Amino acid sequence: MLQLKVTGMNCGGCEKAVEAAVTDVPGVEQVVSVSRADEKVIVDGSPDPTAVADAIRSKGFDAEVV
Repeated sequence: MLQLKVTGMNCGGCEKAVEAAVTDVPGVEQVVSVSRADEKVIVDGSPDPTAVADAIRSKGFDAEVV
């Protein structure tokens, strides 16, 4: 599993945008959790962590691998 800290999500639409972006990254098997309250995204699989963070950033949010 890969966990990222994501800041800037402030609504359900933000969570959905992040989930959609992460789902398209090669190697992501499942998006386990997207939580704006915890500022956390957890994915299952073996994606490139930088690619996942970049996908989130492309939607306008800050992301860093934890």
